[in-house]
Amino acid sequence: MKILMVDDSRTMRNIQKNVLKTLGDPACTEAGDGLEALTCVASQPNGFDLMLVDWNMPNMDGLTFVKRLREKDKTTPVIMVTTEAEKSRIIEAIKAGVNNYVIKPFTPDSLLERVKQTLAKCNSVAA
Repeated sequence: MKILMVDDSRTMRNIQKNVLKTLGDPACTEAGDGLEALTCVASQPNGFDLMLVDWNMPNMDGLTFVKRLREKDKTTPVIMVTTEAEKSRIIEAIKAGVNNYVIKPFTPDSLLERVKQTLAKCNSVAA
């Protein structure tokens, strides 16, 4: 499984990576902001199986990244992992094309549960 983690916090990416290791040994690619993430997407011809994206980042925020991604890629599952907890923000992210939403701080179990839910839902749609 190939996963793209987009967060300006290296610590947060490491936490996510450790949680995801319980799913096996995914190939994790890391990006520090939306611009870097777009470069990662462009350099990965077969795409990613899942993306974990922070909202608040320098250069290009996560919402802008998701909107740009969805112009070309409508199917890759995206989970927004963010401190943005207002309902209006969650709705805005879902309208932009986010498949699921995790609010920081999260427990490893809650992140893992959202990842499993999202992958199961997206795989059943693709099947």
